[in-house]
Amino acid sequence: MEEILELVKDKIEIKTTKNISGSVAVLEAFVAEGVETIFGYPGGAIMPIYDALYDYHDKLKHILVRHEQGGIHAGQGYARASGKTGVVFATSGPGATNLVTGLADAMIDSTPLVCITGQVYAHLLGTDAFQEVDVINITTPVTKWNYQVTDATEIPSVLAKAFYIASTGRPGPVLIDITKNAQLQKFDFEGYTKCTHIRSYRPKPIVRKEYVEEAAKLINEAKKPFVLFGQGVILGKAEKEFKAFIEKGGLPAAWTLLGLSALPTDHPQNVGMLGMHGNYGPNVLTNECDVLIAVGMRFDDRVTGRLDKYAKQAKVIHLDIDPAEIDKNVKSTVPVWGDCKETLPMLTKLIEAKNHQEWLARFNEFTQKEIEVVIKNELNPTSGELTMGEVIKILNELTNGDAIIVTDVGQHQMVTCRYAKFNETKSNITSGGAGTMGFALPAAIGAKFGAPHRTVVAVIGDGGVQMTIQELGTIMQTGTNVKIMILNNQFLGMVRQWQQLFHDKRYSFVDIESPDYVMVAKGYRIEGQRVSERENLQAAVKTMLDHNGAYLLEVMVGKENNVFPMVPQGCSVAEIRLS
Repeated sequence: MEEILELVKDKIEIKTTKNISGSVAVLEAFVAEGVETIFGYPGGAIMPIYDALYDYHDKLKHILVRHEQGGIHAGQGYARASGKTGVVFATSGPGATNLVTGLADAMIDSTPLVCITGQVYAHLLGTDAFQEVDVINITTPVTKWNYQVTDATEIPSVLAKAFYIASTGRPGPVLIDITKNAQLQKFDFEGYTKCTHIRSYRPKPIVRKEYVEEAAKLINEAKKPFVLFGQGVILGKAEKEFKAFIEKGGLPAAWTLLGLSALPTDHPQNVGMLGMHGNYGPNVLTNECDVLIAVGMRFDDRVTGRLDKYAKQAKVIHLDIDPAEIDKNVKSTVPVWGDCKETLPMLTKLIEAKNHQEWLARFNEFTQKEIEVVIKNELNPTSGELTMGEVIKILNELTNGDAIIVTDVGQHQMVTCRYAKFNETKSNITSGGAGTMGFALPAAIGAKFGAPHRTVVAVIGDGGVQMTIQELGTIMQTGTNVKIMILNNQFLGMVRQWQQLFHDKRYSFVDIESPDYVMVAKGYRIEGQRVSERENLQAAVKTMLDHNGAYLLEVMVGKENNVFPMVPQGCSVAEIRLS
């Protein structure tokens, strides 16, 4: 009898329970999910979670930001630099609504986030209570999933779903709104189980081998194949698979804004940047290739220009994990659904080894023309005002292409992404689809926490930096070693460029004044300097990089320099202008 009892005992899973609050359950979920860093700002409706956090300082690092928008951009920077899910805290009402811009940014740029917002007591919902906002309806269009918890017993399973949904398939932001009573409520906690399946959610579509075979046939028959690669390569952790694919096929490849750094910039088959301010060859030759192969990119309007004049001569192969992107903007000849980590090796196996040297030479011809007309004067000016391009050239030389560069939005963003050199993936962090000014400073803070072993440089314009400049306080308090380079042209430069080119130079409210940034930084106990002379530039950038700790360098650049090449809005990519 005793032997039978022992056998039965071995078969029975004995669950131990402990009575904890909903707030503690949140933090237990984070520990189980491997969360290390939280970016947040406390308030009344999320106070129970912050109270519980007091006892978790040895397990979870909390970064007190200066504004909730700064918190969510920091979470984005952390996610993009580390490849992990960013975690953000905010209170109810204005705290929650301050997250909306970051949620929209993360949604369109496929950045995995789990945001926890506090909410008023459940019995007060719908009564217009103090700091009550219907955050679920507000954030539904800008989240991959959101959910309101009113009962603490739901917290473990809901957070497990949140992390699973945020990080799998095409990543994105998830928001969980937790009422104050649920945070305080005690319940019997039986442990945390990670989510691995949701019946109504399929993160990866089933790969159809016949489509892979059709794609390989088109590539093998192509005389002028051209690859466009986006952030999907990075999100899929498929950099090696992508490199093997283009190398075997001898395929020229150009990157989208967020695809930059998936392939080393000096790779001989990396032919440059696509889009409105991209390189000359990739844009013009899009309309000359015979097979266009898109990998992990979504044919954004800044890449395609006029759709009715985009690559009409080419057969299109589109590899994407999100079926909704297939045929959304550009009709594909062969859709290859699936994770590119899986589909690229299948395709590589079937394609023939080729070099396409004559076709690659065509890209080099256009590059030489662009060097003569645009790049030479931008990177190597000998007189006049400093250019943004020469600043980035010096940054490249001093970092050897090993730094993470975080850009804001505007002319400096386009110049940096055109000329920055990268050897390693996850090195280019910027706001792509949303174009959020104010992104760079907090995102750089997050990036440094996500990749503490790497040099992180924030390159920002004088307009964008004033939108989130308060996050210098976060740098001050945490001692985060972020290098801040403000390229100051004393204008809202990109808007001014459009007003010059397309609105008869009627400069309407783009002449923006700035404070003394070096003095502002000094107030936050951050060292800095301003440079305006070419002979002092290299030494100033070196001082910034060598400094032990955060450093702010303001570089005074030309007021009315424009970013070229440029595809004017409403034009074909083949109508790209060099001046």
